[in-house]
Amino acid sequence: MQAELIDIRNHMAQFPPFEELPDAMLDRVVERIEVAYYRAGTPILAIGQPNHWLYYIRSGAVEVFRRSGELYNRIGEGEIFGQFGLLMNKQVRFPVKALEDSLVYRIPDEIFQYLWENDDNFADFVEIEDRSRLRSALSRREKSNELMTSRVTRLISRAPVSAPCTIRLQEAARIMTEHGVSALLLMAEDSDQPHLQGIITDRDLRTRALSEALPSETPISDIMTEGLITTRANAFIFEAMLTMLHNNVHHLPVMDGDEVRGVIALSDIVKYESQSSLYLVSNIYHQQDVKGLKKISRDVRDSFVRMVNEDANSHMIGSAMAGIGRSFTQRLLELGEEKLGPPPVPYCFMALGSMARDEQLVVTDQDNAMILDDSFVPEQHDGYFLELARFVSDGLAQCGYSYCTGDIMATNPKWRQPLKVWKSYFTDWIEDPRAEALLNSNIFFDLDGIHGETRFAEQLKTLVADKASNSQRFLAMLARNALNRTPPLGFFRTFVLEEDGEHNKTFNLKRRGTAPLSDLIRIHALASGSRAQNSFERLNDIARTRLLQGESVGNLRDALEFISIVRIRHQALAIEAGREPDNNVRPQDLSPFERSHLKDAFQVVNNAQKFLRFRYGSVAGRHV
Repeated sequence: MQAELIDIRNHMAQFPPFEELPDAMLDRVVERIEVAYYRAGTPILAIGQPNHWLYYIRSGAVEVFRRSGELYNRIGEGEIFGQFGLLMNKQVRFPVKALEDSLVYRIPDEIFQYLWENDDNFADFVEIEDRSRLRSALSRREKSNELMTSRVTRLISRAPVSAPCTIRLQEAARIMTEHGVSALLLMAEDSDQPHLQGIITDRDLRTRALSEALPSETPISDIMTEGLITTRANAFIFEAMLTMLHNNVHHLPVMDGDEVRGVIALSDIVKYESQSSLYLVSNIYHQQDVKGLKKISRDVRDSFVRMVNEDANSHMIGSAMAGIGRSFTQRLLELGEEKLGPPPVPYCFMALGSMARDEQLVVTDQDNAMILDDSFVPEQHDGYFLELARFVSDGLAQCGYSYCTGDIMATNPKWRQPLKVWKSYFTDWIEDPRAEALLNSNIFFDLDGIHGETRFAEQLKTLVADKASNSQRFLAMLARNALNRTPPLGFFRTFVLEEDGEHNKTFNLKRRGTAPLSDLIRIHALASGSRAQNSFERLNDIARTRLLQGESVGNLRDALEFISIVRIRHQALAIEAGREPDNNVRPQDLSPFERSHLKDAFQVVNNAQKFLRFRYGSVAGRHV
């Protein structure tokens, strides 16, 4: 093959849909290519004209228009156009004009048809438009992970073992021994249809019965766990894993309606997750001091990297890492209470930001606060809670969770207040949305009670859901504030990079990618009255309303997933290379696949921000 053809071949092999073609197919394409050059402003394809070529952009950029003349897309190096006409009636459906001086390869229709008929990946790519291509790319990734494609019923190896909740302690132990199970389901029989009332496990027998020397005739109902956390029979394994992580439970009854299909244990899921984040969480609760927690915190990054290499999705990874961070915090609170004694009044420890959203990664800091009971008297009680907050904050810092540079921590007295004060905070932020209030809203409106009287946090979630959804002024000001962070996509679909400082020639995938998405999703969720905290769960709530039209919710979900995954993989590669992970990416370090689909994802963010400006712009303008 001639040198110039080799150059063409090497270039095309970097970009979809050509990157996955067999060598023989790609050689056949290259041998039939014609080269064309178009100066900026030159029409390339006109609506309705015959077309017998697929166009591939070697350099430059072109604009694609709708039939109405409205701009449809801008595409550049490595991208294709003309395929829709070839698939229909060999006539141009979308006119195209050179935006820059452009070098273009023209591929004959007969070669296009050959590829379309003989390569499924090529056919899928050219038949699907940008947003669907992003969805297709994510679907292929998800299908490679068994945790995300296998139902939880796959883990059930036997019928559930149950007994009436009226039995005695000795009888419960006998049944568990006879059947060789580590958990016994306890059924209420006060109606025609017995229903699940509670559960008893081997650990419960040790910690609640044997250690307390309870008599063998003790009613099992005295020590059983009620208010059970369960999972659905049609749930995926990864959903069950996240439920265990979030609630720190080792046994999950699997329910089909009101019927119990079986029980899955921690060990069942460990078989499917080679570096089990569940096992790490379990180990956290066995540590007796901060020194022990610091030692096992080294395993967090290993767990993160292995989940990435096993093709877990961003929701699974973010939830797992948040679950680990939540567990470190909870264990530190337990150790702190052991050291300082019981709290003088009830309290709730709140996680904020990415931990509350179940979207935490390895590059993270502390964001937390305390809600104290309204009986709190500062002069009598605050000394205890300040010491507890310091113990937790210092312990988290030793475990790799750096101090918050903005001082959004429970060590700050402003964020260690009674419930009535917190309610006044949230009410003031919504009713008087000044600059500081909007900043606080972006931080504190992602909250989760993780220890103590978590009902305090639930009351704040209810307050926010009720008040924010009824305040167009607040939503409009929040929307205006959210538009300050834009995706790094330029006019010509090129990446906009930092121009100076230590991150020169990079763009920040958190500040310019996931953060703008989280901001606008939060606004739509607040408008819909959602109490959800996780961005994907918020999108589910938004989808049940008419706030967004058509495929907008699906597009946002795909964009968030893809940008998050690129960010996650960037951090994992840094860890594997022995570098400190961060969020700053150089375009040349991305694969052609990632560059292409990141542009699609950033375009979704850009369009979503335009809609946000349209929806709330006039309201915000009246309150400047």
